[in-house]
Amino acid sequence: MSESEKNKEQSGKKACGGCCRQGGEPRGKLHCTNWLADIPGGCADSEFVEVQFKNTRKGYYKNPTNIPLEIGDMVVVDAQPGQDVGMVSLTGVLVDLRMRRLSQKALSDIKRVFRKARPADLEKFEEAKAREHETMIKARRIAEDLKLNMKIGDVEFQGDGAKAIFYYIADERVDFRQLIKVLAETFRIRIEMKQIGARQEAGRIGGIGPCGRPLCCASWMSNFVSVATSAARYQDLSLNPQKLAGQCAKLKCCLNFEVDTYVESVKHLPNKDIRLETADATYFHFKTDIFKREITYSTDKQMAVNLVTIDAERAFEVIALNKAGEKPLILQRDSDIKPKEKAAFGDILGEDDLTRFDKKKRKKKKKPTQTLQQPAEGQRQPKAKGESKNRNQTQQPKDENSARQPQQQRPQNKNRQQRPNNRPERNDQSRKPDGQEPKPADNKTTKSEPQS
Repeated sequence: MSESEKNKEQSGKKACGGCCRQGGEPRGKLHCTNWLADIPGGCADSEFVEVQFKNTRKGYYKNPTNIPLEIGDMVVVDAQPGQDVGMVSLTGVLVDLRMRRLSQKALSDIKRVFRKARPADLEKFEEAKAREHETMIKARRIAEDLKLNMKIGDVEFQGDGAKAIFYYIADERVDFRQLIKVLAETFRIRIEMKQIGARQEAGRIGGIGPCGRPLCCASWMSNFVSVATSAARYQDLSLNPQKLAGQCAKLKCCLNFEVDTYVESVKHLPNKDIRLETADATYFHFKTDIFKREITYSTDKQMAVNLVTIDAERAFEVIALNKAGEKPLILQRDSDIKPKEKAAFGDILGEDDLTRFDKKKRKKKKKPTQTLQQPAEGQRQPKAKGESKNRNQTQQPKDENSARQPQQQRPQNKNRQQRPNNRPERNDQSRKPDGQEPKPADNKTTKSEPQS
């Protein structure tokens, strides 16, 4: 690599403000931008710097020797006892502004920066980091043997390897005094226990959010800010805990990203408590579209009735008229009223109906099943309905005498001729399903007569 390419790479790292990958940090990590750095005359200089360590742990340190430090430099700081290695995340006057949030106790215990990290310091620091995973696994087994209701999530070694911080998660208070004694005897180092919340745990593990992108706390966020439900109210979001909560079961951090814009935009809109008086009705606020600067009013305070949507300028005009004691005829402007457009076609066939593809369940009529019976010997084949009439009309008589005689009408049921007594009655057992032969009629009497 030539010298010009090296210079370009170094200038690119400085220009990014420390957001590139350094020291195993994930790509895209953002830090506070020092927007006062270009003020001439040294007015933006400060003797304090902000140093970041593992798991978003930060600290403020004093630079008494005025070492030229920039964002992204690895430095060795005082840890009492020992030394620690971290990365500079902020310099200048912005550090003084952030230190105002600290308590008096924290301000009185500010440590100092020793020097920039040397290759020997970084090598020792990497050796200590390589022991972290193995130490965490052993510590979990020890906590399980002691039957402690806690989970050790991560371990962070100090830069010189003389001290380790154990991060744990617990739902309730845990007495880990015995655990500290066992860990100190096992690893021969100083032990510090630090409890972390669900947000820090989600940022350490990572994952995919409901937006389809990696979690902000695991990708680019470097510190956590408290999120309140008021942020959702300013943005007119439904207070549904399932939608407002992230994978850490807390309110999503992204609720704070646009809340300032919403708060500033609402200041240029009418107040929600103001009523608009017209000649025909009184209108109450129903909802607001901040992006379009449109407000919807209803004639009922509790529900949506006779909704009318107007822009913010028209709302201010009506408010000014009401203060002057005047009431407009209608809420909208005359130019804003649009006539109802007639549809170019009528949906006669129901093609635009949403339920046109739904199958309507209809009751199917059961059709009587007709089984064809094979006629037995000596019996006539049954005729279908309507077949006998058609055949009588179409067939011609064979005899001339029969053709000349007029057809006699069929007697009705009342005048039907009775069957002769000597004609054998039809047995019901003769009707059998297909494939079975009917039994011949039995003319014998069931009772035997006594012989004379």
